[in-house]
Formats: sequence, C-alpha cells, structure tokens
Amino acid sequence: MNIQMIGIDFLKADISKREPLSFTQNQVTSLLPVILNNENVLACALLATCNRTELYLNTKEPVNALHILAKAANIPEKDYITCTVSRQGNSAIRHLMEVSSGLQSQIFGDDQIVTQVKNAMQLAREAKTLDSILETLFRRAVTAGKRVKTETRFYTVQPSAASKSVQMAKDFFGNLNGKNAVVIGNGEMGRLAASLLVEQGCNVIVTLRTYRHGQTIVPAGCNTHLYDDRFSCIDGTDLVCSATTSPHFTITYEHILQLSNPPKLLIDLAMPRDIDENIKKIKDITIWNLDNLGSLPDENKEEREKAAKIIEKELADFYSWNSYRAALPVIAQIKDSIMQRVHFDKQYSEFENDNDLDGVVELAVNKSVDLLFGSMKDIVNPDRLSESLNHIRKGL
Repeated sequence: MNIQMIGIDFLKADISKREPLSFTQNQVTSLLPVILNNENVLACALLATCNRTELYLNTKEPVNALHILAKAANIPEKDYITCTVSRQGNSAIRHLMEVSSGLQSQIFGDDQIVTQVKNAMQLAREAKTLDSILETLFRRAVTAGKRVKTETRFYTVQPSAASKSVQMAKDFFGNLNGKNAVVIGNGEMGRLAASLLVEQGCNVIVTLRTYRHGQTIVPAGCNTHLYDDRFSCIDGTDLVCSATTSPHFTITYEHILQLSNPPKLLIDLAMPRDIDENIKKIKDITIWNLDNLGSLPDENKEEREKAAKIIEKELADFYSWNSYRAALPVIAQIKDSIMQRVHFDKQYSEFENDNDLDGVVELAVNKSVDLLFGSMKDIVNPDRLSESLNHIRKGL
C-alpha cells in the first residue's frame, strides 16, 4: 500500500488558481482513466468541491502526483508547485478522514463534505479506477464523517459571538433600551441574538422565510416579518443583525443605497458572510463581522476531542484491515503447509486410499485456518506470520 495525495484548497490558493482544477462530475469520470493509465498508478479517486480538489492515488512506487494531475487537467505544472499540498502514507490517509469529517472545511464542521467524499468514491467506482485499498479507505472516511456528523455537535459560529456582538452594540449606542433592531435569520444563532437584544430592551423584528403555526420557533418578545420584504422594516431601524446559512448576501450595497434612513450598525454573524462589505463605503454606517469580535472561547473543544476519537477508531480499523489483507498470501501458504503436514501424518496414511478424504481434510484445514485468523484481524501481522510459516515448514 502506497497512498499519495496532491491537493489544492482555499487555505493556499485563491479562486483563480482553484478554478482550473474545479471539475464537474463528467469531467472527473473522464479524467480518472487517464490518471490510472500512468506508470505505477494502481488506483485513483478525485475529490472536487468548490473549495478543494484532491487526487488520491495508490501506487506501486512513489510518483510525482502533481505532474500526473497537471498533465491530465492540462494545466502548467510549474504554476501550481507553491499552491498545492502533497501528502503520503499515514498523512494522506488521516487527512482524508479529517476532510470527510468536516475538520478541514472552510466552514468548520461542514456536514455536506461527507456526501461529496462518498460521491467521489462512487465516481471512481463507476470509472473502474478503485482497488480494494482505496475503496476501503474511502468507505472508512465516509463512516468517520457520518459518525462525526451524528455523534458530535460543531458550532460553525460560536454562540458566544452573539453575546459578544450584543455587548459591543450596547457600547456602540451607549444603551440599547428602546432601540429598534431587525434580526435576519431564525436559526439557532439568529434566535439567540434576538433573545439577547430583547433582554437589553430592544424592539426586535425577526424575518422569516415561512411561518408554520406550532412549528416555527420565534423568540419571546419578538415580532416577525417576511424575509422577502425585509427592507421595508430595515429602513429606519437602528441596527440589523444577520445570521443565516445563505450562500448569498442578505444585504447588499445596492439594497442599502435604496433606503432613505439606513441603520447605523450592521452585525454579520454568518459564515460565509451575509452582508456586503462594500457597504463600508457609505458614510455613517458601521459593519461588524466575526473578525471584529476579537478572541472567543473555543466552544468546540469537547466536540473536537470526540471527533478525534472517532477518527482514531476508523484509522485503526483501516490499518487492521490492511494488515490482514497483506497477510492473506502468507495465510494461504500456511494452509498449504498444514495440508502437507496432514498428508504425512501416520493416521492419515491409514485412509489415503479413501477418495473423499482429501476433500474432507482440505475443507477442515481451510475452515480451521480461516476461523483462527479471522478472529485475529486486529493483531495479524504478515511479518510475524512469515516467521510462523518458517517454523511450520521446519517441522514437515
């Protein structure tokens, strides 16, 4: 097993560099056979998302993974030397587990990435570029991602960000009592911000995309307004707090320009951001985003520890599986050696004319050895088994 990875992501490359390596599913299935055709490449899979592209290889010998990817994608290799990351062996294997678990995402704890990893495995399977090693690695990574998603609770934005922003707003205005506030977003973060503003004496309106009686939770003391008509209540208000999971701006520069009496303070508690930074160009309007809130406590610490334990378990299971897989040829030789030993046994010679005995003995040996080593998958080591085989052969 020789796992290699070459990747480009949001941490080291801007969109101009990532874009040429942003592939559609059809492009991925076309590229994979081309990559597999390279010398020493046994298997390959390609993970392509909006924020990262990562090529995973299992090879006979170490290869120049960047050269292979650049050639297949028809991009200049020299332009990507400094903005790509190469990983080998345990580092590449662990990285895939962490990616699938959302620990390497731009939005920390992103629970969509596990589906993207699963899709990458499926595309490679359809392209017939997987082997048992890469397929098992990806399946273990998907399992790790699903477990982290269901067994932990990561905060994309820390709850303390809401309380910190409300305290800063109080300092900004001197007093929030009687101020008018609009909160865009009725998710967990939006509801928390709205409740804290109400506690400070604000008149709070929460925008809703839909309202279902008995199902939609609105913080006590808040009025509601349709999201699509949000600017009619934003015009003339004192402050706006936006905390949605929308991929698009909830407030743009053009929106604010159309208001006759825009708010003095805009608070952006979203990741990715909800509020257009160009609004800063407008006089007498202040914008805060998460970067303006200063240091916040790590409220994901315990969840990180849970996720780390899950990943360690899946890594251990993968390595145990691989050790057992590597030991299979030795186990086959042990079976043959035991068969030889049985054939030369004195008791066996009494029945050597029985035409059915060979089959019975072989079946018994195979069953016995499979049961023996199948129960030791977690500890089987091919080198130690080879030593055992030599001892068995000496006794023949």
